[in-house]
Amino acid sequence: MPQFAANLSMLWNELPFLDRFGAAARAGFQSVEFLFPYDFQPAEIAQRLREHQLQLVLHNMPPGDWAGGERGMASLPGREDAFRAAVATGLAYATALGTPHLHCMAGIPPAGVSEAQARATLVSNLRFAADAAKQQGVRLLLEPINHFDMPGFFVNRPRQAIALMDEVGSDNLFLQYDIYHAQRMEGELINTIQALLPRIAHMQLADTPGRHEPGTGEIHYRHVFDAIDEAGYRGHIGCEYKPRDGGPGGTDRGLAWVAAHGQKLQTREGVPA
Repeated sequence: MPQFAANLSMLWNELPFLDRFGAAARAGFQSVEFLFPYDFQPAEIAQRLREHQLQLVLHNMPPGDWAGGERGMASLPGREDAFRAAVATGLAYATALGTPHLHCMAGIPPAGVSEAQARATLVSNLRFAADAAKQQGVRLLLEPINHFDMPGFFVNRPRQAIALMDEVGSDNLFLQYDIYHAQRMEGELINTIQALLPRIAHMQLADTPGRHEPGTGEIHYRHVFDAIDEAGYRGHIGCEYKPRDGGPGGTDRGLAWVAAHGQKLQTREGVPA
């Protein structure tokens, strides 16, 4: 049975970020993930993880100038120094918080940058980041993101990511397979997961259309979960979806999908309320 991690950037958005840790624990999650921790000191987040007996399984490196449209810097020529600084910052948080996986966003190359330039920059930066992460005992992840939600994102299909990983040639670079993004780009979910499983270190989910919880769209998640189990996947699946009920309490009400799909969050006794 998959191990589910609550994505605290997407769930319980009616609460301040630091209060979402308690909400996740009360719902029964043992693990969490989020996009960016950098608005908070590591000690603040570590306290919430300890208090609620949660494991942090994934966060992203700093993405660059998000407000200015950057979605990662790894494929952006001329941003190498900023990228290396982001690697250092991301790893500092990962080591302080015990995070085993750090996601490196490939980015959206600006106009005038050729595909060959962007690819060469990305490969070089991934090689640097994977080596730096290995020295800290952290796995580096690369995620394809669909070009409907994020137009121009350089890596948008799983096998494209695998080809880049092969070119990097590191034993510390893994695929972050997001079921939602993969469905939007190409489908063929179960066969792809089975074929690429040895390269996958983390998964994420949402249904489509809408990017809401499983059972709200076209993906037959019961079959997908069964196939993931049969394939032998032992990692986490991040619940990176927008609750269809966006009102207060909507995340908790929406978690009915778990039992409806024959799954469990393995609620523990003794978790602080």
